[in-house]
Amino acid sequence: MRVEMLRRYPVKSMLGEEVGQSEVTERGLAGDRVRAVLDVATGKIASAKNPRLWRGLLTIEGARVPGDVELSRMLGREVRVIDVPPAGAEFERSVPEQVLAEGIEAEVPHTVGTLGGASPDGTFFDFAPIHLISTSAVERIGALSPRGRVEAVRYRPNLVIATDAEGFPENAWAGRELHVGDELVLKVIVATPRCAVPTLAHGPLDRDTEALRTVARHNRVPVFDMGPQPCAGVYARVLRPGPVRKGDRVTPAG
Repeated sequence: MRVEMLRRYPVKSMLGEEVGQSEVTERGLAGDRVRAVLDVATGKIASAKNPRLWRGLLTIEGARVPGDVELSRMLGREVRVIDVPPAGAEFERSVPEQVLAEGIEAEVPHTVGTLGGASPDGTFFDFAPIHLISTSAVERIGALSPRGRVEAVRYRPNLVIATDAEGFPENAWAGRELHVGDELVLKVIVATPRCAVPTLAHGPLDRDTEALRTVARHNRVPVFDMGPQPCAGVYARVLRPGPVRKGDRVTPAG
């Protein structure tokens, strides 16, 4: 296995960028999710997991964020960009099945989450600082989708890992270490339950509801105490920091 693609997302829920190499610390890839958008009215972190309010974030390049006034105009709510999360920072996650059933304009039920269950304090990750997905999973989802393809960037990975196995090989990585290159060691925690974000328009990419529907039909994996969830990719934390480069060998251990 090897690293096929590296991506970081300078502002949470905005468009990311591909990089050729990066340092990786316990806080993830350098420059990843170092800022976020704060909804001034609610005090919550803006997340495209609530598409009705925040899908517009996925039209904005995270590396070129406009000022707060212009950003508020674009998003239709008063917001500001922050680089330190408020204490107890929360975000909303619309129930994905309801978004699929009722559409992105509908006001559907949502859950409220807190940032960083498996991340260092002061970061903007929903859960863990590293998200990986295999080329096998992307190819399998695409093959099963009526479109015949799906784009890896819809799942917002940090690392896309080139794999030869068929299906969803990363499902078996939970609890294992991944040695990446000469120094970096990751510990895979759990499969990544998918929200509505992969279905949304991402910059030039149109909406694709099958990016979630196909996963829901063909890859439900138990996640903690939530039971089987539609999953694509896995979350990981950093056991040993180090550099990562496109093309680095990836070796499972443990």
